[in-house]
Amino acid sequence: MRTILFLALAVLCTAGAAQDYPSKPITMVVPFPPGGVADIVGRPLAAVMQKSLKQPIVVVNRTGAGGAVGMAAVAKSAPDGYTILMGLSSISIFPVSDRINGKEPPYELKDFASIALVTADPTVLVVRPAPVYATPVYPAAPGVSVRFSFPL
Repeated sequence: MRTILFLALAVLCTAGAAQDYPSKPITMVVPFPPGGVADIVGRPLAAVMQKSLKQPIVVVNRTGAGGAVGMAAVAKSAPDGYTILMGLSSISIFPVSDRINGKEPPYELKDFASIALVTADPTVLVVRPAPVYATPVYPAAPGVSVRFSFPL
């Protein structure tokens, strides 16, 4: 994670007038409630960034509409690097979803510039083990096996 953080900070520090960045506190918007995945990842990341950048990183949970409220707030903020988003992959869904439902999206993906991939978590579907499920092991590749369950 330190390598990713270093690369993220390097990108931030070389953009625009990098000589004096950051010269004031940075706001990290977490568009989900406290205690969620983005918050649990964002707060420790903010602490490390604060030490490295020697400026406060203020974490603000701006919740609502499945994260769209906070994401839209960051999209509309000044493009100066002082408001950053601790987002999840749902960031890409809302503009498409809004168009499908006949609404104007509050932001577009082009309103954001990627800084770093902070985590790469798989999405899994799990069930509590029970005798009504079979759990075969299938070879996925030489030396690698995959387990999944299905009802008997």
